Amino acid sequence: MTTPSGASPEDAFWRRPAPDQPPTERPDDAPGDATRAPGPAGPGYAGPPRTVPPPPGWRPPVQLRLPPPRHLPPQDMAAVDTAEQQAQRLTYGVGAVAGVVLVILICLLCSRVIF
Repeated sequence: MTTPSGASPEDAFWRRPAPDQPPTERPDDAPGDATRAPGPAGPGYAGPPRTVPPPPGWRPPVQLRLPPPRHLPPQDMAAVDTAEQQAQRLTYGVGAVAGVVLVILICLLCSRVIF
């Protein structure tokens, strides 16, 4: 069964009331219902509900405090620089050997094609 506006009777409650008509209440709402927030009956936002302050002396649970982190040992910057230079020399040496091998292979392949 539908209403003249095309909505079912259950949906009639959710329709916007006419400007000259007060808002309707559902039949299952009691007039003295304590769960309803007091506020203006008209349209608009009445604001958030009031909150109850916590009891005096209430505190959130305290977590164990961890000790501060330990200090790192001092670094020998001269030794670090020396190790980096040795690693750089090794890298350049491996690259040079790979380059020489590639050049020799290219020369061999080209000589086979030309001759």
